[in-house]
Amino acid sequence: MAEAPGTHIADSHEQIRVVGARENNLKNVSVDIPKRRLTVFTGVSGSGKSSLVFGTIANESQRLINETYPTFVQQFMGQLSRPEVDALENVSPAIIVDQERMGANSRSTVGTATDAQAMLRILFSRLGQPHVGSPQAFSFNIPSVSGAGAVTFEKGGKTVKERRSFEITGGMCPRCEGIGEASDIDLDELFDREKSLNEGALTIPGYNVDGWMVKGFTESGFIDPDKPIKDYSEQELQDFLYKEPTKVKIQAINMTYEGLIPKLTKSMMQKDRDSLQPHIRAFVDRAVKFTACPDCGGSRLNEGARSSKIKGVNIADAAAMQITDLAEWLATIDDAEVGPLMASLRATIDSFVDIGLGYLSLDRSSGTLSGGEAQRTKMIRHLGSALTDISYVFDEPTAGLHPHDIQRMNALLKLLRDKGNTVLVVEHKPEVIEIADHIVDLGPGAGRAGGEIQYQGDVAGLRASGTITGRHLDDRAKVKESTRTAKGALEIRGATQHNLKNVDVDIPLGILTVVTGVAGSGKSSLIHGNVPAFDDVVVVDQAPIKGSRRSSPATYTGILDAIRAAFAKANGVKPGLFSANSEGACPACKGLGVIITTLGFTQTVETLCELCNGSGFSDEVLEYTLDGKNIAEVLAMSAAEASEFITKGPAHTTLVRMIDVGLGYITLGQALNTLSGGERQRLKLAISMAKKGAIYVLDEPTTGLHLADVDNMLGMLDRLVAAGNSVIVIEHHQAVMAHADWIIDIGPGAGHDGGTIVFEGTPADLIARGDTLTAQHLKAYVGA
Repeated sequence: MAEAPGTHIADSHEQIRVVGARENNLKNVSVDIPKRRLTVFTGVSGSGKSSLVFGTIANESQRLINETYPTFVQQFMGQLSRPEVDALENVSPAIIVDQERMGANSRSTVGTATDAQAMLRILFSRLGQPHVGSPQAFSFNIPSVSGAGAVTFEKGGKTVKERRSFEITGGMCPRCEGIGEASDIDLDELFDREKSLNEGALTIPGYNVDGWMVKGFTESGFIDPDKPIKDYSEQELQDFLYKEPTKVKIQAINMTYEGLIPKLTKSMMQKDRDSLQPHIRAFVDRAVKFTACPDCGGSRLNEGARSSKIKGVNIADAAAMQITDLAEWLATIDDAEVGPLMASLRATIDSFVDIGLGYLSLDRSSGTLSGGEAQRTKMIRHLGSALTDISYVFDEPTAGLHPHDIQRMNALLKLLRDKGNTVLVVEHKPEVIEIADHIVDLGPGAGRAGGEIQYQGDVAGLRASGTITGRHLDDRAKVKESTRTAKGALEIRGATQHNLKNVDVDIPLGILTVVTGVAGSGKSSLIHGNVPAFDDVVVVDQAPIKGSRRSSPATYTGILDAIRAAFAKANGVKPGLFSANSEGACPACKGLGVIITTLGFTQTVETLCELCNGSGFSDEVLEYTLDGKNIAEVLAMSAAEASEFITKGPAHTTLVRMIDVGLGYITLGQALNTLSGGERQRLKLAISMAKKGAIYVLDEPTTGLHLADVDNMLGMLDRLVAAGNSVIVIEHHQAVMAHADWIIDIGPGAGHDGGTIVFEGTPADLIARGDTLTAQHLKAYVGA
């Protein structure tokens, strides 16, 4: 007997079922998510959206996939821990497309990250004239090397010696080693030529006249310490600056003398810039000038790779083209022998254009992409994929997008769904919430006050639900009735970074200025490329905060120092006792609060430390109290709770600022690496707000902010201005534009279609003119 349609048992797995999720702040959450639909997860920052979507569903999907690989392969993969959940059913393979910036590796470009460069290399190795070699002859990461020598091996019971030679033809520029930049040290930043070493000629941090660093030069015997540097002979200057390491005796101690330049290069220049102390970093930035490599012109490729051309274009020219122009050039190549390759390459390049990244070039360093650009670059791999029944997981895909570009992103999300995939999106923007098939709203609050399902259903139901998201879904900011008057201006003249076309602009001071324009129009190039050169500029961006699981908001903001000092004073002991990274650490878990067991290729197991019960502190330390609380209880407080416990001093001020920027829910002892990009930026902002009369540059401060929190952010920006500061915000959110005193709109398009100022004035004037993309969307937003 034939089965009735739709009753096959294989069709009964139409929902992803989550039962009893307890990851981070989730409170035993159970939810059914429809498959092959677009589901948007909403809720205030810190309500548990990422814990449910990324920490539970996507994490378990990837962990289960990893378990299908052989153990040999698994040992080279990242080990994912099993999420805290009772059951997770009907999970499909998950592809995570997040906002983590791509690694700032100097050898990684947009082309190498998307495989477009690899396909270009094959194309030039087949069609380029003159023919210079295989695809690796066009790679800037492979040097040309050759060698010869004798090899000895056993053959037929005899020892045989043979002479062998090898040759590898790579495309790397030998001078800059494929980096594209040559560094040049400005000697005048190292010393004052008019003075002698004994008079303090060296202006390098740590090089004091009576210190060992300078004594190594003055007592070496190679140079006269009392002679001004300008009077050195050629030999003395050579010995002073470049001498190879040489053994010398100084004050009866055997030491190695080395020229100043190699010494500085090893101790400062070759180190990771972010790991340097701020004053040394500032010195390195002044002293080292990076310029395009004179041999390859910044293309990273050697002469051989640049000599091979197709239709008058070499591979360096192709990689430097704006992607929209590259697409037009590729359309002119129709050789049958590279037909399949061209189909793949054109599809990849067309994906860039479809996703709104047509203004990039393949030679753009991947570390310079914003979080939103990095996320969209990762999407390119999946747009043309024939795979179906995949779960695509997105983290705020509209970050960094102008309202004009959000419509395009919505079309792409629906395209992925319509191919039969499950699309899960964590998002705050009403434009994306509107296109959802299903909505899961978490809350009601953040941190410990969140972690519960508030609503499940469609958009109409969300509006009528009365949840915080539903109430604020139709919020619209009004244009200010009156704007502040500028107190001077910050002049930028002849800006030409990236796609800027000799821009002259006066950025008003003492007010709230918003810089806007479509993605890729030149906003970041104008502001980050010019404004930080002025004094008293505080740049607060979304770059990751460097910190391990031992770092927390308390350590990063310096609040912990005040707490430890207060505990030490109240109990008459050393402050070091109250650090889980120092003397106060639990002897069993060494202050981590968990025991980590590594089990080779299987997942690493983390178990709560039974000795300290997860606090990270020894029993002795937990006996000391301050106002009835021990150190572990204080670190478990949220910023809002801690502000009532610590009622005075700089620590209280910092806590109040954390609440101001919408981080009142974050606990003081939470690991820094668990914070989102928006939370990191707001934490930096809370620390930076101490300056008065400064210029604040904020890069999309509304990232990760719920609709209800945007008003708080606007109030905080107003307070910054009221305190005598100038605030410059790079932003796409219409509420921030409407609240501005002055708007600078860059455009009209992206890439070489942008780079000019298309409007300067008040928001009301922008709406009245209505002739730019920003004006049209702002006008629609405020209902003018």
